[in-house]
Amino acid sequence: MKADTVDKTQARLKRIAGQVAGIQRMIDDERYCVDVLLQIAAVQAALDRVGKLVLESHVETCVAGALDSGSRRERRQKVEELMEVFSRFGHIRAR
Repeated sequence: MKADTVDKTQARLKRIAGQVAGIQRMIDDERYCVDVLLQIAAVQAALDRVGKLVLESHVETCVAGALDSGSRRERRQKVEELMEVFSRFGHIRAR
């Protein structure tokens, strides 16, 4: 992964960790359920954005390298790998 992608990912994950800690405090403080659910949705959306960032990096580096390698076997492996990732993360919208 490129250094700038690592930096962006780390910053987002730290922010997400803070959000999760906030949700824990909300639960401890017996805050209104809808408020907690909205914060959970915000964390899920933030994790989706991190997933998209990592996926973009993977395509730009690992997949592109496999396609450029000329190895049919390596290309096929990367395509299969991408299909698996898309099946798990297909809900992430391109924003």
